[in-house]
This record gives sequence, C-alpha cells and structure tokens, in this order.
Amino acid sequence: MITGLVSLRAQQFVFRLTRNMTTKVHAIAQTGFGTGTNELYDRVRPSYPAECLSYILTHVTFSSSFQLAFRIGAGTGIFTRALLDHSEWATSIGTLRAIEPSDGMRDVWTKTVDDNRSSIVKGTFDDTGVEDGWADLIIIAQAFHWCPDYGKASAEFGRILKKDGAVVFIWNLEDRDGAGWVAQLRDRIEAHEKGTPQFRLGLWRETFSTPEYISLFHPQEEEEWAYHLLASEQIVTDRAQSKSYIAVLPPDEKAKVVEDVKGILERGDGRVWINKEEGTYQYPYKTYIVVSRKK
Repeated sequence: MITGLVSLRAQQFVFRLTRNMTTKVHAIAQTGFGTGTNELYDRVRPSYPAECLSYILTHVTFSSSFQLAFRIGAGTGIFTRALLDHSEWATSIGTLRAIEPSDGMRDVWTKTVDDNRSSIVKGTFDDTGVEDGWADLIIIAQAFHWCPDYGKASAEFGRILKKDGAVVFIWNLEDRDGAGWVAQLRDRIEAHEKGTPQFRLGLWRETFSTPEYISLFHPQEEEEWAYHLLASEQIVTDRAQSKSYIAVLPPDEKAKVVEDVKGILERGDGRVWINKEEGTYQYPYKTYIVVSRKK
C-alpha cells in the first residue's frame, strides 16, 4: 500500500513539473489517439449507462430545447451517440456542437454521428471558438484529465456558458475493486502510463481550487455508479490496446502486454461467468460524474 502511494505521488509530481511545458494537447494524447488508432477506440470503448445520462438531466437547469456544447474530448462520438439515442436527451437537445483536437477522432465522429443538430470542429479546452454565453451545458466525457491548464479551461467554460449553466465531467473506468483479475489488469497496463495525467490520479481535482473556478462556479457535486459490462478475452485485450499509453508502444512491447493480459484472464481471479461456454463474464466498471454550476 505504501509503495503504491509513493508511486502515485511520484507520478503526480512528475506531471506537475512538466505541465507548464506541455502543448495544448498532451504528446501521448496526440499520438495515442492519433490517426490510425481511432477505429479501435470507437469499437471497443464502452458507452455510458442510461441512468447516468438521466442523472445529468435531473441535475442541471436549462430551457426545453437547450444549446449543448461538447468540449475537447468529443472523441469518436461514443458519448454523442449515447445522448442522441437516449429517450430523454433525444428530445431535449436543440444544438450540439462538438469540440475535438484530434483529426483522426473528428473523422470517425463525422462518420458515426448522423444528426442534423450536431456538428464538430477543432478546438481545445481553453480555445473553443464558441461565442460568449452561448451554451446551457458543457459535457466533457472521458477527457478532462488531459487538460494542461485547469484555470484557463475554467475561464473558457465560464465565458461560453449562460448564467446558471453547468459543466458536467464524466468518466468510465474499470473497477479494480470489483474483481482480482481487473486489479491485475490495471496494474499491468498502468505500468506504461509514464507520468501521463490519467483520471485515476485525481490531478484534475486541482481545477476546483483555481481562482478562475472559484470565482465563476459553485462547489462541485459528485456521484458514482458501480455496475458490470460484458467481458470476453477479445473485449478485454482490445480495450487494453485502446489505452493511449498502450497504443504508442512498439509492436513487441504491445504484444507482451497482450500476452500478459491473456495470462491474467486465463487465471481469472474473482471472475463471475455470464456464459462459460461462450467465454463471457462480468466486467466490473464504474462511472463517475462531477457537476459544476456557474454562479
């Protein structure tokens, strides 16, 4: 436990030292989510539980047909499609403007999102191109941990939100407490993070103590859900390879990761079968939501 804590603090320290020297998009994010990696990402990353999307609707205030601005991390469209397919959201969205810095991800988003209320442009957390006071709601899905400057991002969110608008941050993550094999999987792939600002490190929480956030937003509200998805050897190994820090590995190192993950799955510590004959079992997951309301 102590060793893990020291390692975590060391990664946090390294990231804080280098954050001011990074570009607007982290180098690992640029390559790990670059052209050629996005189809796998879109195919194997999980969507979001319907109850979590309903929770957002009941915890934000907006007009009957509101303006929704996605931030950096619109990605390949997984979250966009989840909203557009959700019975409550589908009838609430007036305009959906997606923001994403990766050319490859925007290309997949364009191919997979088919709704005339939706569009996507290139942008970053602190440079969106959105007009002042345009958005009722900003949602950042599976992305804000890559933010290089939390204060500048908060100022940008405040600029484009209407009065009483809100920012919602949402993440999915494998639940290492849900089964022994999941904890072993996370340990194996996390060995390749190399100081990248992963969600689990909690560096993004510095947002809520920046002067910009404090002056513009109320204290954040947080919620989490634990549940199970469908797992198989193919699903787990493909999803591991979709991680940015695994995607950038040389082929031989990536092959070793896959080999080790298969070994973990073969042992299957704590596995709960769904259908043993078909090779499917429960994949413990959690979804985290943070809501920040503009003053």
